[in-house]
Amino acid sequence: MTVPAADERATRVCLWGTRGSIASAGPDTVAYGGNTSCVEIEGRDGTIVILDAGTGIRRVGDTFVEPRRIDILLTHLHMDHIQGLGFFGPFFLDDFDVHVWGPPSTTQDLRTRLTRYLSPPLFPVRLRDVAARLELHDAPIGKFTVGGLEVSAQTVIHPGQTLGYRISDGSTTIAYLPDHEPALGVAELGGEPDWTSGHDLARGADLLIHDAQYTADEYDQRVGWGHSRIGDAVALAQMAGARQLVTFHHDPAHNDEELDEMLADARRAAAGRLEVHPGREASTFRL
Repeated sequence: MTVPAADERATRVCLWGTRGSIASAGPDTVAYGGNTSCVEIEGRDGTIVILDAGTGIRRVGDTFVEPRRIDILLTHLHMDHIQGLGFFGPFFLDDFDVHVWGPPSTTQDLRTRLTRYLSPPLFPVRLRDVAARLELHDAPIGKFTVGGLEVSAQTVIHPGQTLGYRISDGSTTIAYLPDHEPALGVAELGGEPDWTSGHDLARGADLLIHDAQYTADEYDQRVGWGHSRIGDAVALAQMAGARQLVTFHHDPAHNDEELDEMLADARRAAAGRLEVHPGREASTFRL
């Protein structure tokens, strides 16, 4: 990973949940973790952005002790990406400002859609009753600013309205595509970049966090499910000129040993032309 100069404040990226589909804690998932999608980014100016609100967001909330603004960017509203919202501590503190951004809909606003989960009988507390100063936003398709960070959002291939995000502080860029099937409809990646889902978000990224849920054999039985074989994550990263790849959204059925084998396959495919890092819970990157 990039090592900043001693006197330079780095952008920090922390993985709080790397699992896909459903949480899968247990003795055979200790190394990679069992919590679902959640990544925290702290910009050089102190801006905090949390990407997705899977079960990993509960532990993020425990780290905030001083009142502040927190922005949560949801890629989509499948349960594994929002299930932790009701357990996010700052929601229940009246001196926090929490902004939640999510994919736009032509039929219902974000509050209406999130309330389907955050209300009885699925959850005991209604979204309208949280103590924080809560604001909900439809994420613009294109560029917008959160504190000192520039965010770009684009729709990507996954069932339902789903966004990928590109986040930059002006000198460092992180791309986040946790649920993504860029190879849908083609035999393999390698065609025109302009026609490849997610390419513009990943282009030249210092760190690309990308769906790597399936082996090649598994993907053959799951085409259209919205996820990538690990080789596609490598191919997209190389096509886009990303500097580092983090494997993400691990299948709940994959244990640590299987994920180690998939990581080795990815590194062989990268052939030294791309740094490939395992998406392990609690990993931190300073860029």
